[in-house]
Amino acid sequence: MRVIDAHVHLYPPEANRDPVVWGLDKGERSWVEMCTRRRKSGLPVQDFPTVDELLLEMDTADVERAVLLGWYWTSAETCAAQNRFYATCVQAHPDRLSAYATFQPTAGSAILQEELRRTQDEGFVGVGELSPHSQGYSVTDAVFRELLQQAANRKWPVNLHVTDPISRDYPGRVETPLLDFVQLAGTHAEVTFILAHWGGLLPLRESSAVELKNLFYDTAASPLLYDVSVWARFLATVPEDKILFGSDFPLNVFPTREPKAGMTRFVSEAKLAGAGSRVLRENMLRLLER
Repeated sequence: MRVIDAHVHLYPPEANRDPVVWGLDKGERSWVEMCTRRRKSGLPVQDFPTVDELLLEMDTADVERAVLLGWYWTSAETCAAQNRFYATCVQAHPDRLSAYATFQPTAGSAILQEELRRTQDEGFVGVGELSPHSQGYSVTDAVFRELLQQAANRKWPVNLHVTDPISRDYPGRVETPLLDFVQLAGTHAEVTFILAHWGGLLPLRESSAVELKNLFYDTAASPLLYDVSVWARFLATVPEDKILFGSDFPLNVFPTREPKAGMTRFVSEAKLAGAGSRVLRENMLRLLER
């Protein structure tokens, strides 16, 4: 069964060489806190692979295509740097990689519009991973609304970070009130939203979310957040065609079982939990082909 991974991150070579120095130099302290720390075992929370290392991991896990997601950066300059890096990745490997663009609405409308034009020209196919609550703007912010309208015009899905309101604390954790996403989806019915990390179990906690046809959910980081029963619970509530397999690679989602981040074990867990071809491939393919 072929797989499309809807949630993967990569960083430019200069970030990989020394993530802490790079992040602090960019003023991205929250990213440094979240992504460069080590677990109690001494293992890094995530790895910093090259594009070629990602492709090798995809081959090992039978992942035919990965969707590269940006990060919810503090500055528009870091967003632009991430976007330019992804443009080179997609240009080099159009048969294996697709990319979503990242933005910082607090930089203003003019900068947003310029970056939208550039990323469209570069072949980007979506927006995200964004987090209004982490980036310092509200879900009703005027420039953010402008971004959502432009995404709808381009038929670009918008991937948003969601934190489970009852999840454990961790460095860099930011609350993302679930009703904000219900409000967003209801107000912007023309926008396709992908809520990362099972959407913080939004539809299991807010029944109104189940009726919102423009909400999709990805499974990023699932083994770190929930036990395997989450698959059955979610599939019993949410239509199968609204769920997208996403690994959150290069986050190590099995830190007690594997010394490095990988995709293979997570793909196997998803299949054993009942994920079929729709979740593993077809739903994301349908969004990519719009």
